[in-house]
Order: sequence, then structure tokens, then C-alpha cells
Amino acid sequence: MSEPNSADQTTEKDPDDWVTGDEPATGAQKSYLETLARGTDEEIPDDISKADASKRIDDLKDD
Repeated sequence: MSEPNSADQTTEKDPDDWVTGDEPATGAQKSYLETLARGTDEEIPDDISKADASKRIDDLKDD
């Protein structure tokens, strides 16, 4: 039995476990959130954290 190739696996760390999760969201995250939220009733706070931004992005992508 062979070990699965690491290229075949995707490892996602829960944003709540990120060391830098409490830091302000990056410009890229904010821009992507604004794009995804366009045409919805979603309001993106200016002071959103990296972890919260990641979770909101996932939620908006699932809609």
C-alpha cells in the first residue's frame, strides 16, 4: 500500500486556528469580498480580520 502523494491532498487550516487570524484583512481579501458582496445585501466592515474575511469569502462563494 503506498502513501498518498502530497500533491493529491489539500490541507486547509481552520481560520480560527490561524496565528495571524486577528490581524486586519489583507487588501486582496477586502477587494475579493467587495467583489463577491456586490449585488447582495452583505456589508463588509472596514476593520474585518483575516480569519473573518476568509470565512465570509467562503460563505459568499457558497451562495
